[in-house]
Amino acid sequence: MKFFYLIFLLFCIQPCLAQNVDSLVTEQKLTEQADRLQKIKEQQSQDSLRRLQLENRLFSDELEDTKEKQALLTELYFLKSRDSLALVERKRKVDSMRVLNPGIPVRPFKDTLFTLYRGIGGFSIHERANAVQTRIKTLADLYSFHADSIRVVENDNMWYITGANDMIMSVSEEDALWMNATPNALAMLFANKIKGSITQYRDDTSITKLLKGIGLAALVLCLVSLIVYGINKLAGYTRRLVLRNKGNKLTGIRIRGYELVSATKQVRFIWTLFNLMKWLFILMVIYLALPIVFNLFPATEGFANVLLSYILDPVKKISMAVINYLPNLITVIVIVIIFRYIFKILKYFANELHRGALNIPGFYADWTLPTYQILRVLLTAFMLIVIFPYLPGSKSPIFQGVSVFIGILFTFGSAGALGNVIAGLVITYMRPFSIGDRVKIGDVQGDIIEKTLLVTRIRTIKNEVISVPNSQVMNSHTINYSTDAPDKGLILHTTITIGYDVPWQTVHKLAIQAASTVQYIEVEPHPFVLQTSLDDYYVSYQINAYTKQPNKQALIYSELHKNLLDQFHTAGVEIMSPHYRVVRNNEDTAMPPADDQ
Repeated sequence: MKFFYLIFLLFCIQPCLAQNVDSLVTEQKLTEQADRLQKIKEQQSQDSLRRLQLENRLFSDELEDTKEKQALLTELYFLKSRDSLALVERKRKVDSMRVLNPGIPVRPFKDTLFTLYRGIGGFSIHERANAVQTRIKTLADLYSFHADSIRVVENDNMWYITGANDMIMSVSEEDALWMNATPNALAMLFANKIKGSITQYRDDTSITKLLKGIGLAALVLCLVSLIVYGINKLAGYTRRLVLRNKGNKLTGIRIRGYELVSATKQVRFIWTLFNLMKWLFILMVIYLALPIVFNLFPATEGFANVLLSYILDPVKKISMAVINYLPNLITVIVIVIIFRYIFKILKYFANELHRGALNIPGFYADWTLPTYQILRVLLTAFMLIVIFPYLPGSKSPIFQGVSVFIGILFTFGSAGALGNVIAGLVITYMRPFSIGDRVKIGDVQGDIIEKTLLVTRIRTIKNEVISVPNSQVMNSHTINYSTDAPDKGLILHTTITIGYDVPWQTVHKLAIQAASTVQYIEVEPHPFVLQTSLDDYYVSYQINAYTKQPNKQALIYSELHKNLLDQFHTAGVEIMSPHYRVVRNNEDTAMPPADDQ
């Protein structure tokens, strides 16, 4: 447990350590650049002193030697050139430091007056900015102080901004380099901004403006109260109006005689909806009134912008997002329109094939709808693939992660269903049976009543509807009794056993007569009899007859068996199956009397 705690603590501290390391590196670089600037400045100071000495010597009365005068001029020219190069080098160093040094803003009141980029003397940048802010605030609160008394004084290459006989701040050549201005112009600019900020601060905090703000705030609050009162009155009127219409216009919602929503529930829903809208309007009015009230007082003026930003910023972002998405939206609309017409064309040809108006050799009519559905799914998937890059947020990792997650769920969650779908497609194009066919799939026998991509439904002769998964249909053998029945007929057969004492010609004649009189048995081809085995006690005869009504097998077999019994009993021929043993006299028979037939 301690080990995991240490790891967690390390991960929490690591960003802070990295941030501190970055700050230290930045501060070190700024210090190095400042040292270089200081060295250049010291060199310039030394050159300035040397130039002053040379100029005094050059203009003195003691100088008479021409060669010495020429040497002084040459050295002066060299010092001026080096001073210009040093100034350029200082500007270049300052420009390279701008990326590392964002500066510290001086903000004594609400707005930023200016930005300081360097410390001075023993003060750092932060200490210098805080000191300037404190001095400005002190002068602003000193009502005996007049802003017009702020002056700029130059002394020994330093420009001082003073007020009330106190120094507010100083401006050096380095400050001017950072601001790309001359020291005098920069000092005047800072002085004017300080004057303006003090004047504005005093105007904002004056008693007159405070009383004016209180009066306007009271007016706004009264107006808000009137609006809220009006909203409440309107809500009450609407509530009474809804109650009066109960039973007249508000009679509930009925669907085919079923009362989905009663009138009382409908009225309550409308009341709840109007009550929700009422409070939304009230909150919106109050929320919009607060920035107006806050904006009346300088101390709370910042809150107004914050409250408005909570509404305006999302609206702006949404508006800009919608505007930026318009080209992609137009592209998506064009793609959808194109695929819509493709679907219409595909559906037209599918309908023509299905009703037989259009024939394609080798393409069966019952393939039409499944093929149309397959092509429609494939085209829809292709359309979504084409549209996907143009959807908002499609390139975000979250959107892509959700897409992958849904794909994994679909893959693992629909393995069995996909197997049935594929089996259903194979069955569709194999055409082992059609709707209405009498089939036998495994141990299930009946009529096909429905074929889908997932299951095949069969109704047995007992009106039992059995759903067989298509994967099971593929793994079982299928017997179709109806495929050739309309043309060649289905051969129904049953077996009887007759003793050896009866001539086979007699048995054939009686069996054919019995089969020929059965309803739904075809006259042509004629029924026929096969002798399938010679057993110990009897001969097995198989009666075969053609029918074109395979769905009525049970009725046909029942009629055939009744006719066989009648024909053989009438002819005095004993049917030996099921066989049995009995001690009998030659005069006893196993036939019913002629009266009972």
